[in-house]
Amino acid sequence: MTTTLEFAVLLRLIDERSTAFRAAVASAPSLDVQVPTCPEWTLFDLVQHLGERRRFWAATVAAGPAAAPPAKSASEGAPAAPREREALLAWLAASTQQLLDALREAGPDRGCWTWWGTSESPQTSGAVARHQVQEIAVHTYDAQITVGAPQSLPDQVALDGVDEFLSTCCATTSAWPHKPAAVDFHATEGRSWRLSLSADGARITRLPTPGTMPAIAAGEGPDAAAASARGTAGELVLTLYGRIPVDSLKLDGDRRLFDLLQAWEPEE
Repeated sequence: MTTTLEFAVLLRLIDERSTAFRAAVASAPSLDVQVPTCPEWTLFDLVQHLGERRRFWAATVAAGPAAAPPAKSASEGAPAAPREREALLAWLAASTQQLLDALREAGPDRGCWTWWGTSESPQTSGAVARHQVQEIAVHTYDAQITVGAPQSLPDQVALDGVDEFLSTCCATTSAWPHKPAAVDFHATEGRSWRLSLSADGARITRLPTPGTMPAIAAGEGPDAAAASARGTAGELVLTLYGRIPVDSLKLDGDRRLFDLLQAWEPEE
């Protein structure tokens, strides 16, 4: 069974991935190049998005328990993303530091607003830190592929990333609008997860035996997975975030389920 990374580790990874992101931006020939994995954005747009969202989450964490995100006025007065590269990188570094400061001040267990209220992830600053690691890591990949130097996600980030995505972005109490099914995700590093889909919503189970099904699901019984995907943890994360096609993974069973999952927009 997987466990959430320690809070101090999450903060370190936010800092490390942010540093890698800035390095990719610094090496780009121009801030106006298109981002292949976010084709509607230039590299400048990507930097602006990353910085503004770090400031948003810093304000959200600092606000503490709340039924709604901070009002727009919370960000009023914040400096806009500058167009000059050196100033932009300094602005981005300050955005990351603002987030890290807010997280350290709050600690891992303090409540705060999050958009994943019906998921299996708690509404705490620790869960925000965990999700921020993944957002920054995936956008670092976006920046790296833009400059032609994509790197694999660090193992520690990737392994926690599969679990975090499924728990935060997939788990829900909203009804699955199709026939009940189970979809398994297997990381070649030795961890596996099952996404169970039904009228009760989507539930995540960490499979105890690496890369295999529970005994009851090994045959043709009703609990057998209808589909499964296997790849490195990094490949799984990039597929879940739509950065690489699902066909990049080794797929078994009903391939159509992955298309249905991608198109599903649970009601909150």
